[in-house]
Amino acid sequence: MTYTLQQFFPIFALDPSRKRRSRISFQIHCSSESSKEEKEGFEEQSNVVLVERYRNGTAKRYVIDGNSKVQTFLEEQKAVTNDSQFSSSFNTKVSWLPDGIKVFVLPSGFPGSVSDDYLEYMLLQLPTNITGWICSILVTSSLLKAVGVGSFSGTSAAATAAAIRWVSKDGLGTLGRFFIGGRFGDLFDNDPKQWRMYADFIGSAGSIFDLTTPLFPAYFLPLASLGNLTKAVARGLRDPSFRVIQNHFAVSGNLGEVAAKEEVWEVTAQLIGLGLGVLVLDSPGIQTSYTTLTLTWLSMRLLHLLLRYQSLSVLVFNTINLKRARMLVKSHVLHSVVPGYVDCNKKENFLSWQKFLKPSIIFGVSLEEIIDGERSVSKVKALLELYKAEQYILVVNQQLQTEFQVLISFKVNATGLSVLRSIWQTYWLYEHWQGRDSKNVFDQLQESMSKLDARFDDFLKQLEEAGWDVKQIKLKVPTELLFEEMHTA
Repeated sequence: MTYTLQQFFPIFALDPSRKRRSRISFQIHCSSESSKEEKEGFEEQSNVVLVERYRNGTAKRYVIDGNSKVQTFLEEQKAVTNDSQFSSSFNTKVSWLPDGIKVFVLPSGFPGSVSDDYLEYMLLQLPTNITGWICSILVTSSLLKAVGVGSFSGTSAAATAAAIRWVSKDGLGTLGRFFIGGRFGDLFDNDPKQWRMYADFIGSAGSIFDLTTPLFPAYFLPLASLGNLTKAVARGLRDPSFRVIQNHFAVSGNLGEVAAKEEVWEVTAQLIGLGLGVLVLDSPGIQTSYTTLTLTWLSMRLLHLLLRYQSLSVLVFNTINLKRARMLVKSHVLHSVVPGYVDCNKKENFLSWQKFLKPSIIFGVSLEEIIDGERSVSKVKALLELYKAEQYILVVNQQLQTEFQVLISFKVNATGLSVLRSIWQTYWLYEHWQGRDSKNVFDQLQESMSKLDARFDDFLKQLEEAGWDVKQIKLKVPTELLFEEMHTA
């Protein structure tokens, strides 16, 4: 059995980008089996150690009870804005949406991460695109009638049925773009080369479904729909990634012109490719042999993937993402030097997955994992004291005996620079790790912090001298879970 105690604290959050304040109310849920001292403890702000905040609006308070143990209390957070203009433009339009849908359709950090006109534009774009697709369906039916599937003078049932099947195939396929855009929209800024290459891999898989339709004509719709779904996923990865690459090209702010000229290159390639494709398709071997057609497609596709990889390999970014940060930090920790951005991009393996890189780093873990399930106040206070000048807490995972892995939890004010500092500390620990038995783990954390304080400024200085853009550190702080410290007695 549980009970709910609702309290209002005079806490105001100031958004500097919009000059507004929000009053926060909390609903605290506690177990009815808690002792009287525990129930009274969370009412005293001096006993609160820290607050863990989740992106869905809930929070968890870590407090100290009378037995000097850390207790947790779950809260439901509700924000009440004092800005009437913002309230009328946001609350009346999308506030009725569930939080899960808001996260799915709106950019991370909305509304502060986008311009003021973003929401109104997107709300108008929705019906605009709906009417466009209605027109597309009608035109598709006309095209099919024009090539002999039904006619306007006679029965049009065949053309209508064919049009419905055709657009159904396209409609099922677009679900892939819907899923990618909503679920993985925050990935592309960090590593556009990787996701652009993955898009071609996935698109190749989608083409295989299309290629098998002549073998199973009775299953045309499911096969074609699967092909379109897979290729739509590829497009969902391709388009945002390439927009980031285009923005990289536009060093003088001429993004529109860069995009327009790219269209010229693409249309030129399309015309040449269509011409050569017609010649290949018209050859006797292709017309009479499905095997020859398949082998020709396979050879062209492999050549296409090889050329795509080569084109992405020549891209040179001077911004710091997670993979490049790992390379830079490792070089500085081991050799006290950092490579230039040209050499670093040449050595970067942009196809590798982060979870397979060593040392293993888990970002955005909960405080429960940080304290390893212990409720010792002394351990929590020791960690808070050690990282009081940092915007994160880093510990070595004690559950793994054979693998070195660090767990990192970020504070509410953490930035990309905070992530970079945590990576530097991780690599120093990894390279100087003396095991869990030979030396106290906490002492090693203290030593790594001392080295971080002593050498990180030199690391930043060398980055600037090597031409890296330290003002654009593309290391995103996980926003699903953050925490803030509170004053203790």
